[in-house]
Amino acid sequence: MSACDTCLRRAEVLGVLGPRIADLLKPRKKALRMLLALPDDELILGVAGERAEEVHDHIARFEPETMRARVRRARLTTVCRHDPDYPERLGQLPDAPSPLFIRGDAELLHEVATSPSVAIVGARKASTYALEVAHELGRGLAIADVPVVSGLALGVDGASHRGTLAGRGRPLAVLATGADVPYPSSHRALYGEVARAGAVISELPPGTAARKWAFPARNRIMAALAELVVIVEAKMESGTLITAEFASELQCQIGAVPGRVNAAGAALPNKLIADGAKPILGVQDILDSLYGVGERDAPPPLRVSLDGVSAAVLAAVEAGDSPLEARSIHIKDVRAALGRLEVLGLVRRDGLGGYERTGVECEPA
Repeated sequence: MSACDTCLRRAEVLGVLGPRIADLLKPRKKALRMLLALPDDELILGVAGERAEEVHDHIARFEPETMRARVRRARLTTVCRHDPDYPERLGQLPDAPSPLFIRGDAELLHEVATSPSVAIVGARKASTYALEVAHELGRGLAIADVPVVSGLALGVDGASHRGTLAGRGRPLAVLATGADVPYPSSHRALYGEVARAGAVISELPPGTAARKWAFPARNRIMAALAELVVIVEAKMESGTLITAEFASELQCQIGAVPGRVNAAGAALPNKLIADGAKPILGVQDILDSLYGVGERDAPPPLRVSLDGVSAAVLAAVEAGDSPLEARSIHIKDVRAALGRLEVLGLVRRDGLGGYERTGVECEPA
């Protein structure tokens, strides 16, 4: 995989104009996509304004080999629209990104683009329910060998990546920064895990910091790569809505996880379901959408082997009792069991000093 001189020049144009695009344009879908569809000269003229001549001079001096050296130093690879390995679905966009910069396994991009794949997206400030659902969907799809795409953001995105990793799958993250820039910084460790197990991609050149306009721009890439976009949780006015709109334009299937009717975070998925999106209650619903009803079975629930103390402590949590007050079990053993159950994802702290059962299914090994 490699990008041609023309497409590397395009990346330089976006890198130079990036700050100006942020000042010029609110991140609204239609205006942004019209802008990104412009050829280089028109994009420079439309964005740079009185500095257009200066930017033109800079681009005229652009050396593709200098960009290639930057890519090598950043430990990235590239692919562009003129490469046979460039994803066909992305190439059909009027504002197709080119080139793409990749950290990790470049072949995963081709795999995602040529097989049924799923984008899991949603709120950054997600509820515990949404985080658990996103994690379980990512894990189940990974076990079912279905590629999972998301944006590495806080909340639902990060949970879906972690679930994919837990299922020993290969996650694909699409960033609104350079592919060598972990964002948000608090997800630096997760970024590293995703890059090692799967791949991180971006249309922006190495070293590019986050820009507001780049978030809706990256959402079009996620929607174009996926055959099904699943909305786990989001408010009506959110970046997730932009992803859903992109998916609808691309005639991509849309699924949504239902939530409480009085919860603000459930407003978008519930509205999408009312408008015809497929309700997603678990991995089986996704597999039915991708392959046909009954064609592929979801993986079985998580199987864990619990010792007697751990099983008793889990049962106490499920019953709403305080396991720390169990008279028949030493307090030290109860605490050790709670720690193990928390690592397995079967219980969580409730914020009041106690524990509660999570939504993670399991059955005795």
